[in-house]
Amino acid sequence: MSMIRDLRSAVRPARPSLRKHQGGRGYDTTYEPVHGPATASAVVDCAVYRDGARVTTDQPLTPHEAMRRVRRDGGFVWIGLHEPTEAEFAGIASEFGLHPLAVEDAVQAHQRPKLERYDDSLFTVFKTVHYVEHDELTANSEVLETGEVMCFTGRDFFITVRHGGQGSLRALRHRLQDDPELLAKGPSAVLHAIADHVVDGYIAVADALQDDIDAVETDVFSPGRKGTPRGTDAGRIYQLKREILEFKRAVSPLLRPMQLLSERPMRLIDPDIQKYFRDVADHVARVQEQVIGFDELLNSILQANLAQASVAQNEDMRKITSWAAIIAVPTMVCGVYGMNFDYMPETHWRYGYPVILSVTVGLCLGIHRTLKRNGWL
Repeated sequence: MSMIRDLRSAVRPARPSLRKHQGGRGYDTTYEPVHGPATASAVVDCAVYRDGARVTTDQPLTPHEAMRRVRRDGGFVWIGLHEPTEAEFAGIASEFGLHPLAVEDAVQAHQRPKLERYDDSLFTVFKTVHYVEHDELTANSEVLETGEVMCFTGRDFFITVRHGGQGSLRALRHRLQDDPELLAKGPSAVLHAIADHVVDGYIAVADALQDDIDAVETDVFSPGRKGTPRGTDAGRIYQLKREILEFKRAVSPLLRPMQLLSERPMRLIDPDIQKYFRDVADHVARVQEQVIGFDELLNSILQANLAQASVAQNEDMRKITSWAAIIAVPTMVCGVYGMNFDYMPETHWRYGYPVILSVTVGLCLGIHRTLKRNGWL
């Protein structure tokens, strides 16, 4: 059982920090199509594994040749495809007897995470999430990029269909090939490795999003910020909420499939591997709780930001009203003395002008002092 104890270290290497790599690329995003006489260009890799080791060949195998070797000598075949067309995938689907509904989902993509059981295979959909590095979060920043990985798990085959520019499984395949005891468990070991790989990516993305939310929260509650246009924070918060919603759509639906894989006996899942899906389900549940917490926290930050904007508007209105009250005094005095009456004693008095002017200034200063003492100015 030493192989099982080392399962985590085999499929879950030290996770790099997204902020320490340009673009958050902890994984290889390139792929090299395998070309052969009957192999479509969408095939990234096609290999036969027997007793936990990759069977070496002089020429790249086509899916048909790989399956023929498996049926003759045993083992299983692992085929990886990247965004195949319906025509490119038709031959593989026919060769391995894949269900038409699952094939349609795999080709069209844009599916929610799920687990479907057919007679001789399991169809699993994972949403991959990639954090996009940015110098500063703005109202138009793209924070997350998503992709999809569809997995067909059979008794002697494993097929992955990847959509999107992120989430390459090349490095994962190499790590699994370095652990023959694990690969000897068959396609179910590969399914667990991919699930663990995807969910580990969720954890890294959640950590990076936490930093963005902390930065927004600090900006919103920082006192005395000057020169920041009003509404900027609200736009950033709303954009971040949209990205959190996209993240939630990837994480939340995956919890139930991982629980099913860990709790219900399935003939296509090795019993020694099945228990490790419980660990993946626990990680999905933890990330789901984080995402829900992120959404609630952003709601609170948005409400606080709107409240601050409302308070600032009220303060502006009080200042405008205060100055209007002060200006009303000289306006009234000037209005009275501008009516050009003939019998106004003050107009013929030597000290009339300075007295009226002094009274007007005194009234204005008194109103200003009163308003300032009451916090209106």
